[in-house]
Amino acid sequence: MAAALVTVALTRPGDDPAAPTATGPTVGTPDDARSRDDGPGAGTAEPQDSPTLDMARRDPDDPLTAGPVDAPVVMVVYSDYQCPFCAVWSDETLPAMQPYVDGGDLRIEWRDIAVFGPDSARAARAAYAAGLQGRFWEYHQALFADGEKRPAQMLTDEALLELAGSLGLDTGRFATDLASPEVDAAVTANADEAASIGAFSTPSFLVGGTPVVGAQPTEVFVTAVEDALARAQR
Repeated sequence: MAAALVTVALTRPGDDPAAPTATGPTVGTPDDARSRDDGPGAGTAEPQDSPTLDMARRDPDDPLTAGPVDAPVVMVVYSDYQCPFCAVWSDETLPAMQPYVDGGDLRIEWRDIAVFGPDSARAARAAYAAGLQGRFWEYHQALFADGEKRPAQMLTDEALLELAGSLGLDTGRFATDLASPEVDAAVTANADEAASIGAFSTPSFLVGGTPVVGAQPTEVFVTAVEDALARAQR
């Protein structure tokens, strides 16, 4: 049986900000006890009829991306480095998206948002700083090693700098970028974008403009990408 696509009706830019949104907490993988946690990434979400939201930037200079700028489908990911569901999704489902990226059919645009506070924001800035050296995905994988989020004590400036060094990054440049207003502004802009469409829980996704909420089973995202490709070819 094909997996059902679970979507959530996010708020479109220009909608009344006072109106209630249908965003709900994230759906964890049903059989993964690692995902059981409280906070912005816990619980379930009900399927909703949802609008199409085109938040793809297709910016060739965006350091948090994979796949060609002109790919027919863009997946926008709103994530947080203190979200256990995000860690599981990155470990279990992100690899299944790679064949679509390699085939030129999918572009992934990552947006780290700090829904869990200062530790999340610091990790997001560190990942962006790694991206400026062309190493975002390696750093991202290290932050979510083995499908687990790092404990807060491993997200200090010192720990993040040490991680950069272990991956072979230029630590002097990394430290400068980590503290730079430009990187802070970029991370803030990603968080503001998520808030503008009502994506307050993590992980949240836009697959070809169709919202999907939660760390759903991998087959849900395969179906979402395949459906988006079919729409793009019409």
